Amino acid sequence: MAIIVNLDARKDRNGKASISRLMEIVEQDLADTNDIILDRMHSEVDLIPTLARHLIAAGGKRLRPVLTLGAAKLCGYEGDRAKKLAACVEFIHTATLLHDDVVDESDLRRGNETANVLWGNQASVLVGDFLFSRSFQLMVEDGSLEVLAILSNASAVIAEGEVMQLMNVGDTNTTEDSYLKVISSKTAALFAAACEVGAVVAERPKTEARALESYGRNLGIAFQLVDDALDYSAEQQALGKSIGDDFREGKVTLPILLAFRRGNAEERAFWKRVVEDHDQQDDDLERAIEIINRHSALEDTIERARHYGAMAKDALGIFEDSEIKSALLEAVDFSIERAF
Repeated sequence: MAIIVNLDARKDRNGKASISRLMEIVEQDLADTNDIILDRMHSEVDLIPTLARHLIAAGGKRLRPVLTLGAAKLCGYEGDRAKKLAACVEFIHTATLLHDDVVDESDLRRGNETANVLWGNQASVLVGDFLFSRSFQLMVEDGSLEVLAILSNASAVIAEGEVMQLMNVGDTNTTEDSYLKVISSKTAALFAAACEVGAVVAERPKTEARALESYGRNLGIAFQLVDDALDYSAEQQALGKSIGDDFREGKVTLPILLAFRRGNAEERAFWKRVVEDHDQQDDDLERAIEIINRHSALEDTIERARHYGAMAKDALGIFEDSEIKSALLEAVDFSIERAF
């Protein structure tokens, strides 16, 4: 079964950035990575590949493994190690998605029913564990203790971030620093590791590995900030995409934090009711969006994303100009321009 990869047009009609050039550069390596993913999903327990394939084959841009392949090419590496490690990164990501959907009690992902809806929470958690195990097998096969340290540490940090987020659910007293720590852990840690291992397999100097780690980490933070803004975006709703998932789950993301801090007593009482008490009515999401827009919380969330995006770009400054560097820089713009 082929894995579907969503290839964006290089520029849309409005001239926005895309990741198509990056995808084109790593196209063959990504195809090989997809073959590895399909092979390593195999199990004599039929439910495991069936459930894993449901999520892995559902589409998406494969941004994290693409970053591993792109980072390796930026460092001049052309071997097979990066392909296996890209598959490893995708397994870690997919495992976290399976676990997240159970924790969040999600019904849909990318417009499709989630695995926990189709096969139940127990199966989703256990298959997520299987994919984590496969990722560690790939790390061990690579044979590098440095790679093992980077990716295993990222796996632990991601889990810590998810627990921190769970602790912050429904807490309007959450600080922006605490929120940033959550997204740095649950999202940016894997972006950072995915990029850093590209330098490691190429046996490049520590300065280049640190630069790619910084690029990935700051890109990951920007990416998550934009995701959190999109959950309240009227444009997303106009495109028929689901909005309000974070709101319904009581997640205190930056748009809510900013709106709560800037709001009056009546608005803060609204947030406490819908987020802390989880007492939500049919028109509350619409009101939440209105309050968020009144206080420019989405615009300021995107502005923070631009800040981290600029730092991601700056991190690549030590590398010579090339087609792959240009594509990695454009990936930053794409991650932010999704908001418009």
